[in-house]
Amino acid sequence: MRVGLLILALLLCFSPAAQKGATMSFTLTSSAFQPGGDIPKKFTCDAADASPALAWSDPLTGTQSLALIMDDPDAPAGTWVHWVLYDLPASARGLPENVAKLESLPDGSRQGRNDFRRIGYGGPCPPPGRAHRYFFKLYALDAKLNLSPGASKAALEAAMKGHILAHAELIGRYKRG
Repeated sequence: MRVGLLILALLLCFSPAAQKGATMSFTLTSSAFQPGGDIPKKFTCDAADASPALAWSDPLTGTQSLALIMDDPDAPAGTWVHWVLYDLPASARGLPENVAKLESLPDGSRQGRNDFRRIGYGGPCPPPGRAHRYFFKLYALDAKLNLSPGASKAALEAAMKGHILAHAELIGRYKRG
């Protein structure tokens, strides 16, 4: 009986369903700012509005594509979407600084429309006052989504439903004077 329970426990630990919930080993970082730290002005609407470089650890086995959403839950009108990027190759381990603001990138990645009504990255641009939090959320997916370029955050989230293997998050802050 004990051996049977041990085998069952091991099978459950290594099943795809158990792995879908395993997000601790998947990490997202930036050389531009520390987790919870201030996002440099260069990456905001107050300067070059360039996207920061991002890097991530190896996603889980079975990852077919990656998707990234950057948003600001502290915006006065509700959560503001700054970047929607999807169908990144599973082999990618980062994004360079200043990703081109094109619907389709050379590696096959596609960018959606942000709440500034533009394609690609739109940096932090909060009203003067308290600092806002900016969430960079990276998803490892078990499928390539094949959404058309220019998709919204809502369309991406709907397409990702049931396909998320792992999730990594990086939060930065920005405050205008």
